[in-house]
Amino acid sequence: MAQNSATRTDTETAPVPRSGSPAALNEEGNLGKTTIASSVVQKVAGIAAREVSGVHALGGGVSRAFGAIRERIPGSGTTSTSGVSVEVGEKQAAVDLDLVVEYGARIVDVARAVRRNVITTVEQITGLDVIEVNIAVNDIHLPDEDSAGEPASRVE
Repeated sequence: MAQNSATRTDTETAPVPRSGSPAALNEEGNLGKTTIASSVVQKVAGIAAREVSGVHALGGGVSRAFGAIRERIPGSGTTSTSGVSVEVGEKQAAVDLDLVVEYGARIVDVARAVRRNVITTVEQITGLDVIEVNIAVNDIHLPDEDSAGEPASRVE
C-alpha cells in the first residue's frame, strides 16, 4: 500500500499538459519556452575566448580601431562582441571568432584552447549545444606594438 501512495504522489506532482497543446517541457519541468538572444551568446563566447592565454584581442584591424574609438566615448558600452559572430537556433549555436594572437604563442594550441573554452562556457551558461567554433587568426601582436602614446604604469 505504501508503494501505491508513492506512485500516486509522483503522478500528482507531474505537470499536466493543457489539452490541445504540445507537451514540450523545459529543464524545470514546466510548460514554456526559453529563448536566448544571439547578443547573449556573443558576449559569453567573447569573454570565454579572451580568458585563454595567448589571445591578445578579438576582431580584425578595422573593428579594433572602431572599438578603441568607441571605448573613449562615455556611455558607448563595451566592445565585448567585436570579432564574435554567432548563429543561434532553438537548441544549438555556431560561433565564429576573429583572433589576434600574442607573438610566441603556438597558434594551433591557442585555437584549440579557445575552442574548448568557448564550447564549455557557452554550453554551461546557456544550455545550448555548440556545434562548431570557427576561428580565424587575423593578426599577431608583437610586444613592441603597444601604444607608444600611453605611459607605462609604474609602481614606485
